Order: sequence, then C-alpha cells, then structure tokens
Amino acid sequence: MTTLIKAHGSENQFFLLDQTQLTQPLTDQELTALAIKLCSPVTGILNGADGLLVINHATATDCLGQMRVINADGSEAKMCGNGLRTVSRYLAEKYNQTTFKVETLAASLQVHQAPDLAPHVPAFSVQIAPLSFAAAALPFHYHDLTTMMDARIPEFIADQRFTAVAVPNPHLISFVDHIEPAQLGQLGERLNAANPYFPEGVNVSLAEIRDTNRLFVRTYERGVGFTNACGTGMSATSLVFAQLYPDDFDAQRDVTVFNPGGLVKTHIDLATPLTESHIHLIGNATFTDKVTLDEVALHQADLHDAQSLPTGEEAAYQEFVASVAV
Repeated sequence: MTTLIKAHGSENQFFLLDQTQLTQPLTDQELTALAIKLCSPVTGILNGADGLLVINHATATDCLGQMRVINADGSEAKMCGNGLRTVSRYLAEKYNQTTFKVETLAASLQVHQAPDLAPHVPAFSVQIAPLSFAAAALPFHYHDLTTMMDARIPEFIADQRFTAVAVPNPHLISFVDHIEPAQLGQLGERLNAANPYFPEGVNVSLAEIRDTNRLFVRTYERGVGFTNACGTGMSATSLVFAQLYPDDFDAQRDVTVFNPGGLVKTHIDLATPLTESHIHLIGNATFTDKVTLDEVALHQADLHDAQSLPTGEEAAYQEFVASVAV
C-alpha cells in the first residue's frame, strides 16, 4: 500500500506523493492523469486539491529531496511556495533534519523549520528564488516594454498599475484600494486563455495595503484558478510592495500577508539590483489527512478503494486563524 498526505499551506491544498516509497515511480503521463483526477472536487477525494506535489530523490547532491508541482489541470509549475513548506516538513520528519535544501525545477532552495505558529501548527521558512523582471523570463509582450514595473496597462484594468515578476513562477501584481473578486477572476481567466500579453499564462494577484508591513493578497493562479493562497504570489507581492511603497515598509520586520486561507509572513532583504534581493516565505505546513491506496491503483489513477484518516491538525490551524485579525 502507498500513503499519500493531504496537506496545506494557508489552505492552499495539496496531495503529497513520495515516489521514493514506490516499487515503480509513475511516468509523467501517469502523474498528469493522477493529478487531474485526484485534485478534482468531483472525481477526487477529500474535496480535491490545488495540486499534486511529487517527492523524488534529488539529482543535486546537496539537496535532501526533489519537489515537482503538478497543478490541478495537469500542467507543471516551476515552484510552489506554500507547497514547498509542506514538502519541507515531510522531508524534515522523514530524515530528522531541520535545515536543508530542496531541489525544484528552477533552483535548489534553502529551507528550515520555523517556530510553531501556535500549538500543533508547525511552520517552515522557505527561500523563494530566482527572481527576474525581464519580459523574456515571464514571458510577456506589451509594446516595447522590457520590464513591467508599476506600469499603467489600460487593457488589463483601467487606471491600475501593474508589475510583472518571475519568482520563478510568473506573476502580475496590482495594488488596489479594495479587491473585487469578479474583476480579478475576469482578468485571471483572460490572461490564462490565449492572449497576446502572456503567451504561457500568468498568476494574477491583487493586493491591499492594510498598514505598515501588513498586506491582504488574493490570487488567481495559473493552472488552478482562485486559490485560498499562493505562496510565490504573496512572496512576489511582498517584494514589489517593499520596492514601491517604502513609506509603508519596515525593513527590520517581517511582512504579514493575510489571504483567504489565513496568513503567512515574508522576510524581504532588498538589494540593488532588485533581482539580487532575498525572499523567505514563512508559514504553516499542516497535514490534514493520510490516504492509503494500492500502488497498482495509483498508477491507474483508480481512487475507488482509497482510504483516508484525518490527523486532527486542521482544528488547531482553524483555531489559530480565528485568533488573528485580518
């Protein structure tokens, strides 16, 4: 039997699959089919998820493991900040280590166990890198812009300014007085369908500045749609916030980023050039359920005989969220 873990970071939901425990790893085609079926709220289990996080042996000798991110629609992302925290916890417990590196498609990233956010709410801090504002890195096309930094793009939302940054997932960010979910959804859908601006799609985030080092961020995620939280989105938004709003940014303190699923903290060290800045994302790594499934059925994406057992951690997380003010 194989054990999968249902996990979340700020209610950004995932299934974790450790392929190193399998007799035969799944092929890429099988991983795609499994992710699509498992993550669907209709065909999946436990109300589905935003993605499937695949743990493999690392190819980099200085890493404890490798993480691949298969979105709910079967596409693969370069990175996932919320997901990396959950994978980091899994590897930390598996190998009894608290500080190490995890290999992702884009880079080997430093992670470490952080103090619990509350009783029974474990937390991890993960590096977010590499960073790029270059049009070719996202990629985006808009007139002759080589970067999009606080630029008016009337084709997106009238009278709003936008910044595009890859961390390394591509993000489009705009700061607004009040987030209108319908407006965000319309823009997210448009820029993740065939469009002349972002040919490979883009994660779209709208952000409100609530106070010094306090943000609220809502994201329409490429390959997923609306999510409770997007780790790389909140990280990218924090970086842009620190750069564009220095009067509201205190470099000596972490940024608190609220989201529909709770909150995270980000630590931003600005540098010149901006791409040399350092971002660390700190937040919960909650395991809600353990799922057992026969390995043959796993290869066939057959979920009929899957058995799940709750861990009890979700109640502690919800108690924590209720205790913090949005």
